[in-house]
Amino acid sequence: MSKQKYKWVGTRPDRPDGADKVTGRARFGADFNMPGQLIGKVLRSPHAHARIKSIDISAAEKLPGVKAVVTAKDFPEQPNLIVPTGEMQVNLRDITRNVMAREKALYESHPVAAVAATTDAIASAALALIKVEYEVLPHVIDVAEAMKDGAPLLHDHLITEGVKPVPTKPSNIAKRIDNLKGDTDAGFKQAEIVVERDYTTQPVHQGYIEPHACLASMAEDGQVQIWSTTQGHFQVRGFCSRLLNIETSQIRVTPTEIGGGFGGKTVVYLEPVAVMLSKKSGKPVKMVMSRDEVFRASGPAPGGTVHVKIGAKKDGTIVAAECTIALQAGAFPGSPVGPACWTSFACYDIPNIKVVGYDVVSNRPKVAAYRAPGAPISAWGVESTVDILAQELRMDPIDLRLKNAAKKGTKTSYGPVFDTIGFVETLEAAKNSAHYKSKPKAGMARGVAAGFWFNVGADSSAAAHVAEDGTVTVISGNPDIGGSRASLALMAAEELGVDYSKVRPVIADTSSIGFNFVTGGSRVTFATGLAVVNSVRDLIRECKVRAAKTWGVDPDGVIWENGCAKPAGSNVGEFEPLSLAQLAATAGKTGGPINGHNQLNAQGAGPGFGVHIVDLKVDRDTGIVEIGRYTALQDVGTAIHPSYVEGQMQGGAVQGIGWALNEEYIYSTKGKLDNAGFLDYRMPVASDLPMIETIIVEVANPHHPYGVRGVGEVPIVPPLATVGNAIARATGVRMTDLPMSPPRVSAALDEATPRMAAE
Repeated sequence: MSKQKYKWVGTRPDRPDGADKVTGRARFGADFNMPGQLIGKVLRSPHAHARIKSIDISAAEKLPGVKAVVTAKDFPEQPNLIVPTGEMQVNLRDITRNVMAREKALYESHPVAAVAATTDAIASAALALIKVEYEVLPHVIDVAEAMKDGAPLLHDHLITEGVKPVPTKPSNIAKRIDNLKGDTDAGFKQAEIVVERDYTTQPVHQGYIEPHACLASMAEDGQVQIWSTTQGHFQVRGFCSRLLNIETSQIRVTPTEIGGGFGGKTVVYLEPVAVMLSKKSGKPVKMVMSRDEVFRASGPAPGGTVHVKIGAKKDGTIVAAECTIALQAGAFPGSPVGPACWTSFACYDIPNIKVVGYDVVSNRPKVAAYRAPGAPISAWGVESTVDILAQELRMDPIDLRLKNAAKKGTKTSYGPVFDTIGFVETLEAAKNSAHYKSKPKAGMARGVAAGFWFNVGADSSAAAHVAEDGTVTVISGNPDIGGSRASLALMAAEELGVDYSKVRPVIADTSSIGFNFVTGGSRVTFATGLAVVNSVRDLIRECKVRAAKTWGVDPDGVIWENGCAKPAGSNVGEFEPLSLAQLAATAGKTGGPINGHNQLNAQGAGPGFGVHIVDLKVDRDTGIVEIGRYTALQDVGTAIHPSYVEGQMQGGAVQGIGWALNEEYIYSTKGKLDNAGFLDYRMPVASDLPMIETIIVEVANPHHPYGVRGVGEVPIVPPLATVGNAIARATGVRMTDLPMSPPRVSAALDEATPRMAAE
């Protein structure tokens, strides 16, 4: 645990946005309206894979109340250019086709046209009048099937990258990734025990409560305003600029409050369409997805296959490890297979590692990020296999992980060498926890697993302004999806030496602050926090200059302490301290408004590690799994606002438990989603779970003034294997396919019963 003490950092004050949200004053995406606005709606393909032969919009255009209709013809062609979207990447050529289908519809509900009308009813009626002629094509949903020779081909131009010699024929495999460390062939020859297994996962939804929504208005002079529920309004501006060939300076994007994102709101679906409809109609256009559209047409986390092979000595020393991961990208390349590969064995100091990844397209919506994208899938395979190894070696599962734990100086398979990390400390805290020291209740079994996320930095801008009354406004440009307003305000108050209540955190639109990368990858408290700290330090330097002018001394003779400018020593002179309020009152005489600014590309994001423990029981008659006790531990660097940190840990754990036990996209033989709603898509609710216990471990990140490590990604990584390992110990049956839903568990138990009886 961190021994450094602060006045504000590490405390639990009220959240800045709390009052607005509990009173209903907070405005989310669908809450924004403009006079004269139109309602925009999207016509979506009924087929999983079909060539678009023609689109006739004439009848829709003639319907009274319809003001605009758009198709792919209204959107300019884009170059073959890769651009980042949070933790993932997309191709501009592909994203314009995802926004509006061109040559083919590549998944059920792929947009093919859109209308703007005076009412919702008229817009719906107009969609029904649009005539689309399709040539239905064979489709492929499963990742393994998509990789086979002869599988229905989504893109004639798609040649597998990362393979030598370069293939001459297109396929559904967009890319191959190879990460190598040491010599795995030699490593496995040293192994005295080898464990090898195959695992599968299904696509899952991020589970955000608020659907995608936006309001767009293009004025007569070409100026565009957009209000969007997004994790990255600068990214919305950038995509709209590129996809619509509009200068960036002409677009102003204001982020609304966001009702959940978890990575799913790092891409654009509606915004370019709304802008184009506004351009054609001359009116503001509001668009809101239905829940059905969210499920069918926005990006889930991918499903995939994982093959793991681990070799070890009899004393538990892991000498070699291999992993092959194939992830669904959906209709266009760009699954998180890279992060899945990088994170797979990152928890362990293994001398010989080989990781191979495949990015595979299929007739599903283009996948999007979901909390540590890719990492839960690879951890599901690796951490399950590590548990099997522990069982075969008759070792405590935490002791096995401690013996092989990554530490400072460990070189990863994907290149970097770890600086100060807290995996060992987290494992030790887990082993010494009250949960792990206790015995599971009668009928319960225990599972343990670990998880890793590298965290990211990237571009951030911030500003700090002193108001006339001495309060400070801290301005940043990242939507708050996990408590960043509170964490930024706490660090600003700590730097300034003022009360937290005197700091006002504000999230500015794209015209009011410099560029900020998307809110994702657990970057904001680290990277934007660093920009805030630096902007406050810039403000303090200016305050010292103003105090020096007031006293007629050299600025080097002024220090800042407890929210006041003070003489550095008695030799400077006998002056009473000057507070922010006092400096603000005389600012007009000393140089004008007092501000501080900073912009940076943050480096040194400290990797995060987590360890989870679960006690559960399995009803052998029904296959129902009951979670009895669950503890999440994580090295967070420094817990800036511990309540938010605990909330992130609990939320990620719950989402991971849902992924493990119930959640999946279920497709029909026609490639249509059968469970497009929360009634049929089974997410955990409060009654399903006990209170998630949390243990915060603090091993400060040396690359941040307050030791910050990202928090939000790691908690979703361990639960899949944590639950699976407990089920295996409870039943003697190792589940390898997710979700471990009651029907699957029941079937696995039924299949195993005769075999176990025979043994």
